[in-house]
Amino acid sequence: MFASERLKGIDVFVCVADQGSFTAAAERLNLSSSAVSKGIARLENRLGTRLFQRTTRRLALTDAGTTFYRTCTQVLADLEEAELALDIENTEPRGRVRIDLPASYGRLHVLPAILRFVADHPLLLPHISFSDRFVQPVEEGIDIVVRIGGPDAWPAALGHRYLGAQRLIFCASPQYLQAHGEPLDERDLEQHSCVVYGDGNGMANPWYFAGAQPGEMERRVMPARIAVGDGEGQLMAVQAGQGIAQLPTWLASRYLQDGSVVEVLPHLATDGLQMNLVWLKSREMQPKVRALLDMLAECLTPSGANPLATGLGLAPRAVQ
Repeated sequence: MFASERLKGIDVFVCVADQGSFTAAAERLNLSSSAVSKGIARLENRLGTRLFQRTTRRLALTDAGTTFYRTCTQVLADLEEAELALDIENTEPRGRVRIDLPASYGRLHVLPAILRFVADHPLLLPHISFSDRFVQPVEEGIDIVVRIGGPDAWPAALGHRYLGAQRLIFCASPQYLQAHGEPLDERDLEQHSCVVYGDGNGMANPWYFAGAQPGEMERRVMPARIAVGDGEGQLMAVQAGQGIAQLPTWLASRYLQDGSVVEVLPHLATDGLQMNLVWLKSREMQPKVRALLDMLAECLTPSGANPLATGLGLAPRAVQ
């Protein structure tokens, strides 16, 4: 089979996967739904496998379809990169770009900045996902990742910039404190109901305390009254009077202002995990990737001249 034959139907397949239906993909591609459906059928016949699981209510990728989708998006991205490289005068951000964000922080703070940017650059086609797991940008073909925490050393294939560190504080609802009293020191916390972050494996994330020496950090697993696998869910539990939680200020600040939660033990506030901006080095010179990286670094890095970033509740940290 000629290489050109292998490319047939890939753009239609990727569009259907992105849009979630033949009808939406047809509108995007300016084709009829019948033409899109036939194109997918021909592709599945050529590959000898089903790419989509079809029901009356939804269209989902099969396991084989998911694997093929990752490869196809990489191929299309590489083709786009090659075309852009030939047009060095073209600096307008355009085309598909994959971005993965932390669930709560991404929705509350990063997504609004991206949407403002996209409004000014209508040729940009972002694919934005949310997850708290440590994704693999190279294997999964993700152009840009914002992450809370990360390895001590980043792979050579990835570019990396520290954005700062989370500022962590202890919070409770006024109703909880009225019923149970306010803790006076670190030891009191063990006598209170603790609302912790719990991952999908049933493990509770530790709380952070300042160490004996400046810059040191101690991690301690607390007895949990309730564990929630989402930052916004933790906050809801605190507002419902379920106990005390250690929360980042980027999540709690709005509710501190309206009084639905209050800070306790302010002398125990401390820096937490680092915030990181990560990208594929192989794509960093693409106008779409470069422009987004510059915008995110500007918006999310705390500084005195950047009130938006300061408002995100990040403690300044050396940028590398």
